[in-house]
Amino acid sequence: MLTRTTHRHFAMASTLTMALTAGLFARAADQPQWGERWTRNQVSSEKNLPETFAPQSRQNIKWVAQLGTATHSTPVVGSGRVLIGTNNGRPRNPGQEGDRGVLMCFDEQDGRFLWELIVSKRLPALYWDWPNEGICSPATIEGKRAYIVSNRGEVICLDLEGLANGNGGPYTNEARHATPSASDSVPLTDTDADILWLFDVTGQTGVRQHDASHGSILIHGPYLYVNTSNGVDDTHKHIAAPDAPSLIVLDKTTGKLIAQDDEHLGPRIFHSTWSSPTLGEIDGKPLIIFCGGDGVVYAFEPLPFDANGRPLADASGVKKLKRIWRFDCDPTGPKEDVHRFTRNRRVSPSNIKSMPVFHDGRVYVTVGGDLWWGKEEAWLKCFDARGTGDLTKTAELWSYPLTRHSMSTPAVWNGLVFVADCGRKIHCVDATTGQPFWTHELRGEIWASPYVADGKVYLGTRRGDFWVFAASKEKKVLAELELGSGVSGTAVAANGVLYVTTQKELLAIVKP
Repeated sequence: MLTRTTHRHFAMASTLTMALTAGLFARAADQPQWGERWTRNQVSSEKNLPETFAPQSRQNIKWVAQLGTATHSTPVVGSGRVLIGTNNGRPRNPGQEGDRGVLMCFDEQDGRFLWELIVSKRLPALYWDWPNEGICSPATIEGKRAYIVSNRGEVICLDLEGLANGNGGPYTNEARHATPSASDSVPLTDTDADILWLFDVTGQTGVRQHDASHGSILIHGPYLYVNTSNGVDDTHKHIAAPDAPSLIVLDKTTGKLIAQDDEHLGPRIFHSTWSSPTLGEIDGKPLIIFCGGDGVVYAFEPLPFDANGRPLADASGVKKLKRIWRFDCDPTGPKEDVHRFTRNRRVSPSNIKSMPVFHDGRVYVTVGGDLWWGKEEAWLKCFDARGTGDLTKTAELWSYPLTRHSMSTPAVWNGLVFVADCGRKIHCVDATTGQPFWTHELRGEIWASPYVADGKVYLGTRRGDFWVFAASKEKKVLAELELGSGVSGTAVAANGVLYVTTQKELLAIVKP
């Protein structure tokens, strides 16, 4: 039990950490994690960004970096580095051929390739680690360290300088980790990643990931909050690890497992757990906001730490996260024996693939049937994040119907919400009432999230077209571009540069 003094330290530390983190993000306009600060809002305060560009003619292109052949991650920018997950379809290391997950690191100024993390596949089951999809998770950068969820379901802490400054520990088995077997081991070079520590989520928590691990790690003080990608097995008919956690907390210095949720979501997970946690603050108290694979949004009390960022949680054993509230986004959807609805496109439970966005005391989230399974129905929901207990019947402020299921995290800006769905539409709605201002039909399916920066909305499609809209309640198309390769990741702006990722390339775009 926490004492009054501990509570006071916790409040001071939370305030200090948020102030320090705000300073870290404001010092330079880095984007070291996916989404704005801790709130996951898909917006940026960057100015003077282009509304058009052309990779073929190099119009407004600062540099282009070659990736693999399938890239589903979103780039992050911090400490002079740009990190992006991809596959090994075009190996940079001739000794590392074959299916691998890859995290590439580039110099922010000129796009020079610096190093790569190479991760062998998790075998033998097909749905553990889908072939040729690579590392799908965005990295998170803090200072000279980067944190990533690999394709094998590992949380990996990396030296941002790679092996160029030596092999730091305690982990020193990078060569073996990159290859399927010890006999295939390839000698390390300065362009390999330096793993500082590694936590095997599947091996140490019993999680059975599905299709791919996907998680954007949230840092709060000395802790990492990580979704586990727990999901169905190859049959899609039941959860292989019903008692495994959906949200875990690790010590960011050592990788030790500190805490996990106690919600027993397993039997209710409709497909998998791909939504990443968010940090919000209500009346001066921080909340960890997390969307389960059961279509429910949960808020947990963060673990405490002191004003110097040192953990205050008891170090013995694995703690259970304390739930503050829950909000069921689809209370009329089936809650039991959920996998009998996998092939039913009219009736099914809901799940959440996007991240919850915290803004002005509200949570904005997309929810509904799955891209591959269940009903086509989906919504953008907005609810009040204040309160305790079950908020399902009291907190909803509005619900806006989407065309089809959505993979998209909302962008809340200037009283507007921009969101996309797999029905090939982008929507602009009133952030207060949920009333629509406009929609626009795009030519390709949308997996990315709309990104608002410099009064513009940037969005790419899986078909390879890229759109730029005015960020206003009057619809105005500023540009419609052909990139020649599909887009899965969200655009990102940092330090005067717009980053757009196709399946094969990372583009750094500037306004002349």
